[in-house]
Amino acid sequence: MRTKKQKVFLLLKISSIILLLGIVLLFAFRNTILEKVIHRIDAKMERDYQCRLTIAKAEFQGLTGLEFQQITLVPKNADTLVRIDELKTKVSFWKLLVGDIQLGKLEINKGYIQLVKNKNGSNFDAFLRSKKEKTDNTEVNYAKLLNRLSSNLLDLVPTDMHVKGFAFKINDQGNKVVFDFTKLALADKKLNTLIQVTSDGFSQEWAINGFADPRDRKADLEFFNPKSDTIQLPYLDKKFNLKTGFQSIHFNLENLSMDSGDLHIDGYSSIQNLMVNHPKIASKDVVIKNARFDYRWIVGPRFMALDSTSTVQLNNIKCQPYVSYTHETDKIYALKLAIPKMTANDFITSLPTGLFRHFEGMEAKGNFSYALHFEYNDHKPNDIIFESKLNPEGLKITKYGEADLNKINGEFIYRAIDNGVAQRPIVVGASNPNFTPLDQISPYLQKCVLTSEDPSFFTHRGFINSAFKQSIVKNIKTKKFARGASTISMQLVKNVFLTREKTLSRKLEEILLVYILENNRISSKERMLEVYFNIIEWGPNVYGIGEASRFYFNKIPQDLNVNQCLFLAGIIPKPKGFMSRLENSETFKPYAQQHNDFLMRLMFKRNLITETDTIGNFALDISGPAKMYLKQKPVNTTTNDSLSLEEFDF
Repeated sequence: MRTKKQKVFLLLKISSIILLLGIVLLFAFRNTILEKVIHRIDAKMERDYQCRLTIAKAEFQGLTGLEFQQITLVPKNADTLVRIDELKTKVSFWKLLVGDIQLGKLEINKGYIQLVKNKNGSNFDAFLRSKKEKTDNTEVNYAKLLNRLSSNLLDLVPTDMHVKGFAFKINDQGNKVVFDFTKLALADKKLNTLIQVTSDGFSQEWAINGFADPRDRKADLEFFNPKSDTIQLPYLDKKFNLKTGFQSIHFNLENLSMDSGDLHIDGYSSIQNLMVNHPKIASKDVVIKNARFDYRWIVGPRFMALDSTSTVQLNNIKCQPYVSYTHETDKIYALKLAIPKMTANDFITSLPTGLFRHFEGMEAKGNFSYALHFEYNDHKPNDIIFESKLNPEGLKITKYGEADLNKINGEFIYRAIDNGVAQRPIVVGASNPNFTPLDQISPYLQKCVLTSEDPSFFTHRGFINSAFKQSIVKNIKTKKFARGASTISMQLVKNVFLTREKTLSRKLEEILLVYILENNRISSKERMLEVYFNIIEWGPNVYGIGEASRFYFNKIPQDLNVNQCLFLAGIIPKPKGFMSRLENSETFKPYAQQHNDFLMRLMFKRNLITETDTIGNFALDISGPAKMYLKQKPVNTTTNDSLSLEEFDF
């Protein structure tokens, strides 16, 4: 009788023999198994993506080597998506036994991937359609999901790779670009890549070199032009009217690992001489000489966050961002941004060239720091947090650039821009007979316009945080720019010093110039309001209150009654469409009357007017040249540059 020890040894021998036999059988029938795997993949491609996968030759080389020839993936009734003439690879045998594919070596000789889109659709449509999958109530663990996806992706990156004669092609409605990988080699964790990029009338060589270790999840790569030229990105200019390029990009992945249930992603990226040109950004090239982003991402089971130890550097401007998204019971979005103490002059000289052209040549002294805090809960939108605070220390502008804010205090010439065309010059000063000093403008008009446009004008310093909050909430709810938060100060800066162009550049310049104008007390509030009343558009080719009061009522601004002032305040958002508010020369349309009544009640509530102010508040009586327009169909309802707080102003 065998002892217990002998039985254990016998069991181990039998298990070893069975395992060895399994390996032998697997080796003997490996090509048959491979054919069945390919057949299943082909069936899945045809079932789920309406694509036909064909492989002319597929066989094992040794135990873990695989060789394929003439691989094609062709969508139904569409252009070939993938073609590879020859592909050789090796996989980890032990990982393959447990169903985990990890590529060790890869060789590709000739082939391409092409994305084609035409009037009939694209050859990749099927891969973009969302599949209806059965889901349970189990919450997604963001950290585990992202870790699994990144692991699977990196496992498909071979540790030894040689690719030649392989191209990536795009044909989007005849807009073609080809990325030809003339060299792509990864050996001993060193990556060397040469890419010939061609498009209509464009040809350039790109290189990607550096350190890459897909198994240890680390990389340090540089993307540049071997001829030291600026890398230009084709396709984007014709597709999105976006011209962009750069000198080089450096990408570093230092850490990608799970720790205590959270996924940590650490590293940095930098770019030199980035150029961007798009009509929605600025009217000329925007250039950033140096930018760097040191990132520390943390992904937990129910949150994602950019840690506050991360830094963003734009030339000499350094800031510390914090961004987070949390999805427990509510979805909460948060943003914090801090610019530590820095000199004002360093800030000005670090601004991207072309984005702040009115600041070019400006000089300042003093220091400042800045902090922004934003938080939004989708279930409690009215509890939004928006706090923006700039802390100046001896901040003063010593030299102005193109926008000389001092000109607002003297006589100057203003020219409105309508549809890109400069209008007739308006002299803002005593030499213009229509210029009206503030003390000669009806106090009713001042109260009506301030109540409608900017009630806290005399107390704020250019911006109203509460208005920004309300604007953000409405824009998020409507998923569009449905409301802005423009103050009279912002309207004034835009009209006097900037243009009507709807660009990011103009909006950013507007914000900075308003801060300088208001917080350096360059002009009094009374002078700002006086200029505002004398330049804004109040009708077709009607600028300033002097012209407006005569155009509508054959009066001087001082003699306007409450009804007339309500009318003038109401047409500021759409001055050329003033006719749409009137039934006739003496009667408002119902919606306009309701607006006037609301404004009147508001002024009564705020004690801006009393019952005695309405004595002699006669009917409207449009008696000036504007009366002839009431007999015509409105042809232009262009919105004035001075928009009310209820409308979006960009």
